[in-house]
Amino acid sequence: MKSKRRKTIVLTGGGTAGHVTPNVALVPELRKRGYKVYYMGSIDGPEREMMRELRVPYYAVKTGKFWRYLTWKNFTAPFRVWRGNNMAKLAFKKIQPDIVFSKGGFVAVPVVTSAQKLGIPTVIHESDMTPGLANKICMRKAKKICCNFPETVDTFPEGKAVVTGTPIRKELYSGDRAKALEFTGLSGKKPVLMAMGGSQGAGAINDAIRGSLDELLKTFDVVHLCGEGKLDESLNDREGYVQYEYISAELPDLFALADIMVSRAGANAIFELLSLKKPALLIPLGLNQSRGDQILNAESFEKQGFVEVLDETTMTKQDFMDKVLKIYNNRDEYVKNMGAYTGMNSIKVIADIIDEVLASQAE
Repeated sequence: MKSKRRKTIVLTGGGTAGHVTPNVALVPELRKRGYKVYYMGSIDGPEREMMRELRVPYYAVKTGKFWRYLTWKNFTAPFRVWRGNNMAKLAFKKIQPDIVFSKGGFVAVPVVTSAQKLGIPTVIHESDMTPGLANKICMRKAKKICCNFPETVDTFPEGKAVVTGTPIRKELYSGDRAKALEFTGLSGKKPVLMAMGGSQGAGAINDAIRGSLDELLKTFDVVHLCGEGKLDESLNDREGYVQYEYISAELPDLFALADIMVSRAGANAIFELLSLKKPALLIPLGLNQSRGDQILNAESFEKQGFVEVLDETTMTKQDFMDKVLKIYNNRDEYVKNMGAYTGMNSIKVIADIIDEVLASQAE
């Protein structure tokens, strides 16, 4: 560590909001501890705007993603990663960071591998039950690996992994139901179901909500976060139904308004629901679109009595409605189970690990 100047950290991770929101949660704590914070992310991912709002200097890195099916893109990916390595190295020379913290995602690979080659210590975080490809590439030379699930520890090199949980943005706890009613224009006379499929939306969830809308509106008002370009204009005048492509500043208020949730099963999303004690129906991304990490996440939460789960490839409209009503009618039981979860102050725990790794470099 360069003791004669302010501590400097580079955060990385991106492509989707799930790889960014934990970093967003960490920024205030890192600043409080005296770190100057920079960010390296993708060219066109959501992280650029999220960091702009936090006034974090941003360096874009072009890189390549390796796809899990046969495509010509995999042949060009190594060249794009090589280009990303060069861009990351140039950025590191300007920033002169003391340490790097990575939340994963394909953009993190050139950032972390370049840092490791330059002798900059790295700490990485794995949200899911099993490590993603990016973290598999980066984990060997990482100083510490933070993870959410105890089951994940044994998938990493011995002595490196620590169960930390995932950082939750503090502003999510400060939602205002009245503000949400004003924002949405809903009456507040019915319970509210909120559906969200991540920053890019989820076709299976969108189809389930819209295909069951007549039945849902008999019991609920519905707030639907459907993803960019996925609004259905024909439903704009349905009383009790509001839809948005993406929500940022108003999200805490919408969480405060929601009685139950329908969601994908990305780790960051479900740990936010757990922290906020929101009973949920999870519809994980299937094996035809992913490596199955969301299925494992959802199964873990279901076993603990936090959620109900449906398979998007086999669920019917009746299955969907049965689960939604089961969750609503038994919501107090799910809330009780979530209340018994012995979580941890993940922001503090991870910031402590970053401090410890940095201190060990100075010895």
